[in-house]
Amino acid sequence: MTGNLVEATDADFEQVTTGNEWVLVDFWAPWCGPCKMIAPVLDQIAGERENLTIAKVNTDVNPVTPGRFGVRGIPYLVLFHNGQPIDTKSGAMPKAGFDQWLNSHMC
Repeated sequence: MTGNLVEATDADFEQVTTGNEWVLVDFWAPWCGPCKMIAPVLDQIAGERENLTIAKVNTDVNPVTPGRFGVRGIPYLVLFHNGQPIDTKSGAMPKAGFDQWLNSHMC
C-alpha cells in the first residue's frame, strides 16, 4: 500500500480511524468482484486527496469490525471525521460518484 492507503485490522482499527482527520474505510474481500472494481478508484482518490486516509479492511480475516458496523454486503464504505463515522455507502460506484460523495462532506 502506498500514500494514504493502509490495511486496517480488527486490532488497529480504532487507532487508524482516530489517528487521522478524514478516513474512508473500505470493507472488502478478495473474492468480491465489485470490491476489485473500485480498488483502482480508491487508489486514485488516495493519491489525489492528501487529507484523506483510505483504510482497507479485509472482512474475511477481520470479522469483528464489520460486525460492529453492521456490514451485510461488500463493498461497504464508512467515512470517518475525527474518529466519528459520518456517512456510509454500499456497493460499487464510479470515481465521479466517490468524488461527489466525499466533496459533500469534506468541503
